[in-house]
Amino acid sequence: MIAVMDQAPLSFNDFIDGYPDRPGYRYELRRGVIVEMPKPKGKHSEMAGFVIKVLNRAIDEMQAPYFIPRECIVKTADDTGYEPDVAVIDRACLGDERRWESASVIEQGRSVKLVVEVVSTNWRDDYALKLSDYERMGIAEYWILDYLGIGGRRYIGSPKQPTFTVCTMLDGEYEMQQFRGGDRIVSAAFPQLPVTVAQVFNPGG
Repeated sequence: MIAVMDQAPLSFNDFIDGYPDRPGYRYELRRGVIVEMPKPKGKHSEMAGFVIKVLNRAIDEMQAPYFIPRECIVKTADDTGYEPDVAVIDRACLGDERRWESASVIEQGRSVKLVVEVVSTNWRDDYALKLSDYERMGIAEYWILDYLGIGGRRYIGSPKQPTFTVCTMLDGEYEMQQFRGGDRIVSAAFPQLPVTVAQVFNPGG
């Protein structure tokens, strides 16, 4: 993860209008600075794919008007937009999303039923920056998949270990619950989800 250039702060509009075109990379705007994000590879990519498969099955069983886009950008502020590893979108809300058809941009928190980030070396972004921004936007649920157990001790405890954190919106704030090993994941958005942390963190096992 690197900042693309030393630049004057950009607005989200400028970022979208001039979105960099470089195959194999995705980009986020963080506090007015464009950040280059290599496409997920290896275990990271496999895990995201497994989560998408599990969620799509749950969506079908619920017969909910949800879908998981291949790519989308979640605008959390006038100078910030993220491209989550996984986002579950409520199709019923897209009529209020003015940039969805033209740029796959989501601007309303109620349009997102769930957002998922797989933690890598930039764990501070997922546990602090993105958590705060998704919370402020009003996204109902946020999953943090720390399969390497590298998050700060104040987030995952000590000794550090692989941790699946579910952040659920309650009275305008995220309530956080952690799951490990053989724990079944408990989700308000997908209450019948029949999957454990071990299955998510070891999708080929």
